[in-house]
Amino acid sequence: MEFEDRVKSLIRSIPRGRVATYAQLAALAGNHRAARQVARVLHSSSRKDRLPWHRVINSRGGISLGRGRGFEEQKRLLKAEGVPADRSGRVDLGAFQWEPPGLHGPRLRPPRIAVVRP
Repeated sequence: MEFEDRVKSLIRSIPRGRVATYAQLAALAGNHRAARQVARVLHSSSRKDRLPWHRVINSRGGISLGRGRGFEEQKRLLKAEGVPADRSGRVDLGAFQWEPPGLHGPRLRPPRIAVVRP
């Protein structure tokens, strides 16, 4: 199976109410350095292959799409599935990140970063 097919299969596996990161999907598909390739697959195949594209976010837990370029739609779709995102589009990865069955532990999760708000 090609990398692109593995990525699509993984994206389809993300359950409602969960998210995965581009880097996480790249690693699971066999190339931990191919997060941008995952983004390319999403961009070129989301609609035609009916992929749940909105469940894929960046490694910081944020929506990568810009405002007016899909940000609002992705945030709305996540909220409809019970995944809240704050004003800046951040999702709590500790609470909502998908972990495929059979994989346990923190190896695919990004480090927790404390956010200090003034």
